[in-house]
Amino acid sequence: MVETPQYNSTILHPNFFMLTGIPGLGGAQAWLTMVFGPMYLLALMGNGALLAVVQIDSTLHQPMFLLLAILAATDLGLATSIAPGLLAVLWFGPRPVPYAACLVQMFFVHALTAVESGVLLAMACDRAVAVGRPLHYSTVVTKARVGYAALALILKAVVIVVPFPLLVARFEHFHAKTIHHAYCAHMAVVELVVGNTRVNNLYGLALSLAVSGVDILGITGSYGLIAHTVLRLPTREARAKAFGTCSSHICVILAFYVPGLFSYLTHRFGHQTVPKPVHILFSNIYLLLPPALNPLIYGARTKQIRDRILEMFTFKKSQF
Repeated sequence: MVETPQYNSTILHPNFFMLTGIPGLGGAQAWLTMVFGPMYLLALMGNGALLAVVQIDSTLHQPMFLLLAILAATDLGLATSIAPGLLAVLWFGPRPVPYAACLVQMFFVHALTAVESGVLLAMACDRAVAVGRPLHYSTVVTKARVGYAALALILKAVVIVVPFPLLVARFEHFHAKTIHHAYCAHMAVVELVVGNTRVNNLYGLALSLAVSGVDILGITGSYGLIAHTVLRLPTREARAKAFGTCSSHICVILAFYVPGLFSYLTHRFGHQTVPKPVHILFSNIYLLLPPALNPLIYGARTKQIRDRILEMFTFKKSQF
């Protein structure tokens, strides 16, 4: 018997991909809209409120709050890049996504994730200067330097993430059109490729280590300097006050990196032990949980923002 060549069953440059959501759940995945829907709503309202407060209140036009505004804008973009499509797939079932739109979503998801990681590093450096050199803070950390840092983070993300869709677009044949995922993640699309994907796999691994690895090392180093400074303060009250300026940022870091590291490790090394639905579920939580939690964390733990939001609501109530 003559074997049928593999290429006979392949698809030549599909016009669209079919996103299935979270495999194995079937119709039950519609209930997940009760989880991800409120997450997205919180991300929209919370980050929108933070941006409005920072813009309206001129006293908040300081480096720390400008970095927070950049984080809020990044969170809005990151949540919006996947949430509408995710909710549509969960509620209505598998849906087609044009090939070009899939590549565009792939770019924005990975680029905005890289920007968010970079912003968290910049905020850690900001706190390190504020705690370690408080007398020089206003001259070392300026609004202009925050702007340059934001521009550098965006350019870096664009340069390092653009190869993702380009490396996928070079392939002409795919095994299937169905992506067993809720959005167009790079590796989920690469799994459908017919051909040698070694370059895609190596670049994805190198990018994860170079971006998240370097940022985590930088954040760890910044907080090492902060801890060294705080432990040398003479009184417990001074140490508590210095640590309090960093507590919100620590919570945000944990909310971003803990689900992210779990998702990454299960994807790379947990194929045999972690079911694929669990991996896909955590990959969506990783992208939507931080945008939903970050404004709540900063709104609750940052006095200036909390007071300003309360003033806005009090003023609106007094008008009625």
